[in-house]
Amino acid sequence: MQHLQQLLQRIDGKGYKAYKDIRGSYRFNDFTLHIDYVQGDPFASPSKIRMAIPRTKTILKQEWESTSARKTSVEDTIARIVAQAINNTDQRAGGTGKSGLISIDQPGQEVLQRTAVQLTPDTVTICLSIGLPAKGRSVLGRQAQKMLLSILPQILKDSIFSITEKTIWNAVVLSDQQLAIREYMKANKLVTFVANGAILPRESGISNRPLKTKEVIPFETPESLKVAIPVPHQEEPVLGMGIKEGITLIVGGGYHGKSTLLEALERGVYNHIKGDGREFVLTDPGAMKVRAEDGRKITDVDISPFIQNLPFGKTTTSFTSEDASGSTSQAATIIESLEAGATALLIDEDTSATNFMIRDRRMQQLVSKDKEPITPFIDKVRQLYEDHRVSTILVMGGSGDYFEVADTVLLMDQYRPFDVTTDARKIAKESVADRKKEGGTHFGKIQKRIPHPESLDSRKGKRSKVTARGLYSIQYGKVDIKIDYVEQLTDPSQTRAIAEILFYLEKKKWFGRLSIGEILQKVDRQINEEGLSSFTDFPNQHPGDLVRPRMLELASALNRLRTLAIRK
Repeated sequence: MQHLQQLLQRIDGKGYKAYKDIRGSYRFNDFTLHIDYVQGDPFASPSKIRMAIPRTKTILKQEWESTSARKTSVEDTIARIVAQAINNTDQRAGGTGKSGLISIDQPGQEVLQRTAVQLTPDTVTICLSIGLPAKGRSVLGRQAQKMLLSILPQILKDSIFSITEKTIWNAVVLSDQQLAIREYMKANKLVTFVANGAILPRESGISNRPLKTKEVIPFETPESLKVAIPVPHQEEPVLGMGIKEGITLIVGGGYHGKSTLLEALERGVYNHIKGDGREFVLTDPGAMKVRAEDGRKITDVDISPFIQNLPFGKTTTSFTSEDASGSTSQAATIIESLEAGATALLIDEDTSATNFMIRDRRMQQLVSKDKEPITPFIDKVRQLYEDHRVSTILVMGGSGDYFEVADTVLLMDQYRPFDVTTDARKIAKESVADRKKEGGTHFGKIQKRIPHPESLDSRKGKRSKVTARGLYSIQYGKVDIKIDYVEQLTDPSQTRAIAEILFYLEKKKWFGRLSIGEILQKVDRQINEEGLSSFTDFPNQHPGDLVRPRMLELASALNRLRTLAIRK
């Protein structure tokens, strides 16, 4: 600590690059400060530091990390408290550019595995980004002393050294209960569960915080779909709606809550914090939201279960397009999701291609099947479940033909769900659609694809360039990966992690030998065994601001890479 103070005094007033001299490790009274990366100028990406605290100086107990879910929850709680301490700290070490900036990769409403806080049996490591103070491009040594020697210790004092057992224990309890519900769902073949009293609407289209107005209607479970799930740490079970595997329709008039329910189910693949309103809205972690995506790249995907007999004899068993249509893109996304291990599909008719979803009897009469390449989803959804055990939850307000294939039909009426399965079946029986089923009797096999080694090329000029740009874009070498319609991404740090993983795959030359499914399994296993930081260049230093993505989103980014090539 004294050595760091002397260094800062010595470089005071010198050019900004003099800050490079402070890289290294420094012992403080209660922690060790590691300065891993120093920015090149005040306007560059912030410097990266780690603060390693011996666990003996904290209240943390090993039993609070007895499961991976508990460990993630505890790390998440610490990150939130550190972020709050930063926001409450007087950071008047001002100057040029990013001078005085102190930040942590702050969690949102979801509880996600992130590298901002890392627990080991001996140490708690907190990773921060800081802007080293400067005036113009000259070092402000005194302000840097204040930042590193006063403000940082105060942040730790107000967070990790002030955290209470009750705060941690509450997070652990919720984690245990969410895990118990997920285990019950798996054992009882439930795709999703929505607890009574859940608050589904959000503040706005750009906010994941719960809507808090008097008009908000808490979720009420239809009696026929009610389940009681025993959970630890309380005597009463959690009551709510359980939706079984198979095909579920969500119907109802416009503005009655159909899409609001589906959006909650989309995010239910992640756990949420207490008070979010959706902490007990839980969905099969393998559920994938799919939609039409005009203009996306498709590379050698077997879309023949949905599309065949194209004009001029173009094959669909290995279909490629630089500019796919809505129906073709939706077909490809479903096949890619199955290849990546999806166990359920979430679909909203509002974001789907109409001709992909349904072809009614009148259209069948006018346009014969030999002139229509597309087999609509309605004729494949049951086969998808029976052949591959992949369920579908579908918002549908415009076609009752789906009544004939649905296992469960939910009617949303003024944001309240009603089980109308019996009524829907009666209508389907009395008012026969009389449309012909198309596309054969089986869904078809899911083909393995092996990506070519040259698919990943990070070179831009003489150097590699791999950068995540917000939540929905990655610059990879000379191309941009656009993932705007991958709707279950929730944190920009997930996108950063995807970028790091793709770059790692390129450097380690994983392509060319393994199929996409095998690559995803190997990546997932490495995250479990070695952590997200194992995909970075310096895993033993600041691991970057990374959040664990699902393999489904990693596959989505890979499939939208315009340089992707598949080995023939």
